[in-house]
Amino acid sequence: MTDYDVLRVFCGPRGDHGNELGVVRDGTDIPDRDDRQALAAKLGFSETVFVDDPERGVIDIYTPTLRLPFAGHPCVGVAWLLDVPELVTPAGVVGTRLDGEFTWIEARPEWAPSRTLKTYASPAVVNALPVPAPGEWIYAWAWEDVAAGRVRARGFPGRDDGITEDEATGAAALLLTAELGRALNITQGRGSQILTAPQPAGLIEVGGRVRLA
Repeated sequence: MTDYDVLRVFCGPRGDHGNELGVVRDGTDIPDRDDRQALAAKLGFSETVFVDDPERGVIDIYTPTLRLPFAGHPCVGVAWLLDVPELVTPAGVVGTRLDGEFTWIEARPEWAPSRTLKTYASPAVVNALPVPAPGEWIYAWAWEDVAAGRVRARGFPGRDDGITEDEATGAAALLLTAELGRALNITQGRGSQILTAPQPAGLIEVGGRVRLA
């Protein structure tokens, strides 16, 4: 079995919760894409990352069923693990920085996979939502405090791959920030925290806490 690390990305303020991420530090152990996809399916995390060049930050990202050119929580997790100034993904070069307990990435909204953003009247309504039938990737959200930019959200991948709800979703948070045009403090899932901030030239920063699982 190939060695891999398990991280929790976008942990809550007490270091709990967060979305699990599998990281194969030596991607050269599994060079074939089909083999990588098979391992990602076997591990069953919402995403698994293969590090192809740790010094340059070259990475390859997979869900249990497909390869992604970019994803938020894998990039934040690997940025924390490798401590490099940038990551190289098929979508483009992702800027990274560590700032105290938070790890940040900087990316473009158009790199994010398609998500359906659905607004609801209150956090209570979002909390009560049932898992929808497979089909579209739904990011359900509501304002907790408009003035403070605080949002309650849940993510439903809809891929029929065993991941019925995503605990924390950086790409969807990036898309929501682009749509609203303002910095956000998002509580997703059971209590994960995602911070975002628009940047010049159409870029958006997404940040959170990372811990070894």
